[in-house]
Amino acid sequence: MEFHNILVPVNSSPADEEAITLACRLAKRDKAKIMAVYIIPIDRTLPLDAELEAEVEKAERVLDRMESIGAGESCAVETDLLQARDAAPAIVDEAIQREADLIVIGSAYQRRFGQFSLGDVIPHVLKHAPCRVILYHQYTPDKVE
Repeated sequence: MEFHNILVPVNSSPADEEAITLACRLAKRDKAKIMAVYIIPIDRTLPLDAELEAEVEKAERVLDRMESIGAGESCAVETDLLQARDAAPAIVDEAIQREADLIVIGSAYQRRFGQFSLGDVIPHVLKHAPCRVILYHQYTPDKVE
C-alpha cells in the first residue's frame, strides 16, 4: 500500500494528536504529503462566509499544534481552515479535491443515549470517502463501563 496524499480532519478532539502522529508515521515511508484540515460548521441561519473570530482563533491554535506535532515527527504538515454547513460532506469533498488516497480520522470516546457512538461525521466519511480510511479510536479506560 502506497500513500501520496493523506488527509487528517481535526476538530480539537483529544484523538487529533494521535491521528496526526499516525499519519506522519505512515507518510514517512512513501514521502506522502499530509494535510490537516479544520472545518468550522456554519449554522444555516448565517452566511457561509460569516466571520466567527472565536472559532477561527480556536481552529488556528489546533492547526498550529498539528504542525508542531508533525515537526516533532520530522514531517511537514500543511494546514487548512474551512467553513462549511456540515463537516462530513466537507471532509469527503476535500479528500476528492486533494486526491487523497488516505484519510486518517481520530475519534474520542463519546456517548449518545447511553451508548457508545461514533457521531454523525465518521459514519458519513466511512460510507462516502473516495479512498481508504483509518479510524483512530482513542482508548479512555476511565469512561468504559
